[in-house]
Amino acid sequence: MSDDRRAVTRRGAVWSIVVLTSLGVILATPFALSSLAPEGTDWERLSAVSQTYGAVSVFISAAALAGVALSLAYQARQTRIQNGEAHRSAHRELVLLTLSDPAYQVCWEPPNTPMTQERWKQLLVANLIVSMWSTDYKLGLMDDHLLRAVLEDYFRGEIGRAYWHNSGPSWHRYFARSGDRHERRFLALAEDAYRTAVAAGPAVPAAEYFRPPGD
Repeated sequence: MSDDRRAVTRRGAVWSIVVLTSLGVILATPFALSSLAPEGTDWERLSAVSQTYGAVSVFISAAALAGVALSLAYQARQTRIQNGEAHRSAHRELVLLTLSDPAYQVCWEPPNTPMTQERWKQLLVANLIVSMWSTDYKLGLMDDHLLRAVLEDYFRGEIGRAYWHNSGPSWHRYFARSGDRHERRFLALAEDAYRTAVAAGPAVPAAEYFRPPGD
């Protein structure tokens, strides 16, 4: 377990102890007052006071429960982020393994459009890039505006545009009917960004990305 997860778990445990302790004190207070009160105590007056105290205790308990809920929500979000990071790391290692040996490249699905092996390797890396943005979007690390801007810029280039031309249909098959609204929204934003880039003009050729040395 990572240090972050241990810290979140400890925080949740502390809040749970606070809530249970608060509830225990609230429940025990009437019995303590009854045993400690002297004879002849005006119980009607104490009852009125206790009602006021009870109202205050409700707010205290509600605040404690809200703290627990926030802690659990934070813990759940951290878990999603860590799971996303683990998935991304595994994906990256798999891509690197594939690129290390041509024999592994045919272990993937065949491309949707005919292409050279060199182009296929480029699109494999492009898939890693787009998948990273997809994960970031699902985790809330990118909003609609940022994602759209990044994708529009990416699809200006030859490789990015070739990637979505080849793999966009696969993304549609995977995400179009997904139960995850973030996946459906990502697909819609990516498709719209691709169409916007295509409408803006030809892609920037990969050969023109960089100037030759000395120019």
